[in-house]
Amino acid sequence: MFNMPGHSYRGALPPLSQEEIRIRDRLVVHVNHLAGKIGERNIWHDRNLQLAAEYITSAFKKLGYSVSEQDYRVHDSSVKNIIAERRGVLHPEEIIVIGAHYDSIIGSPGADDNASGVATILECARLLATIEPKRTVRFIAFVNEEPPFFYTDQMGSYRYAQAAKQKQENIVAMLSIESIGYYSDKPHSQYYPFPFSFFYPHTANFIGFVGNLSSRTLTRAIVASFRQHASFPSEGIAAPSWIMGVGWSDQWSFWKQGYRAVMVTGTALFRNPHYHTEYDTPETLDYDRMARVVNGLMHVIQDLANQK
Repeated sequence: MFNMPGHSYRGALPPLSQEEIRIRDRLVVHVNHLAGKIGERNIWHDRNLQLAAEYITSAFKKLGYSVSEQDYRVHDSSVKNIIAERRGVLHPEEIIVIGAHYDSIIGSPGADDNASGVATILECARLLATIEPKRTVRFIAFVNEEPPFFYTDQMGSYRYAQAAKQKQENIVAMLSIESIGYYSDKPHSQYYPFPFSFFYPHTANFIGFVGNLSSRTLTRAIVASFRQHASFPSEGIAAPSWIMGVGWSDQWSFWKQGYRAVMVTGTALFRNPHYHTEYDTPETLDYDRMARVVNGLMHVIQDLANQK
C-alpha cells in the first residue's frame, strides 16, 4: 500500500523554469474564467455549466484538437462529456485517459474543486499538441462528478467508462486530476482518514497519487516517473477502494469497469478549508506550485504514452 519507488523531493523549491512560468500564467487564466467569471457550474446553474463546456471545447480547438462530445440527459437536463484526442502513431488502440470534472458542488464556484483539474488537462493538452505519442492520449472533461450524482451511473465519467467497456476499448491507464491547487507550509495543515496519518506527512505541501489495489503497478509507475522529472514533494498509495477518500473522484468510475486508474490530488477536504464552500475561489490557489505539478504530470503522460 505505502511503499513507492524513488524518493519524495525535500528541501527548498527551485525557481520556476520559463516553461513553468508559462504554465502558471495559463493556469491562472483558465481557473479565473471557470471559477471567477463563470462561477458555480452544475445542472441547477445550467447556463453556467454550458458556458464552461463551451470554454473547454474552444480551448481544445484552439490547440488544434478535434473535439467530440458524449451527451446524455439527467433530471431533464442535457449534459455532456467533452473529449479531445491525440492519436497514437504506433499503438493507437492503447489509450491513456487524462480526465477532470468541470462541474462544481452546489453553492461553490469550485476553483480548487475542480477548475484546477480542468486547467491542468487543458495545459497538458497544450504541451502534448505538437508531440506524436506512441499510444493514444485522450483528454476528457467530465460532467456531474459532484453530489447528488457522485457514486451513481449519472456521473459523466461513469457513462464514459461504461461505454468504453461496451466498445471493448483498451484503456491502459486513466489519470483523474482532482483538486490540485491548494497547498500550505503550516505545520499540521494536512489531515488523513485513519490509519494514513501514521504513514504520511502532516504538512500540506505535496501532491498525492492514489490508486486502488488493482492499480498498484500503475500507481508505482506514475509516482516513479513524477519523482524522476519533478522537483516537488509527492506521496503515493495503492489502497482498498472502500477506504474513505480513496475512490472520491472519477477514477472510481473506471475501477468499476475494470480499468486501472489513479487519482492525482491535493487531497481536497483533508487540507483545503474552503472545500465545497463559497470560499473556494481563484485567489486561494497556489499557481506556482500547481505549475510545478503540471510540468511533472506532462512528463508522466509522455512516459505512459511512449511506454512501448
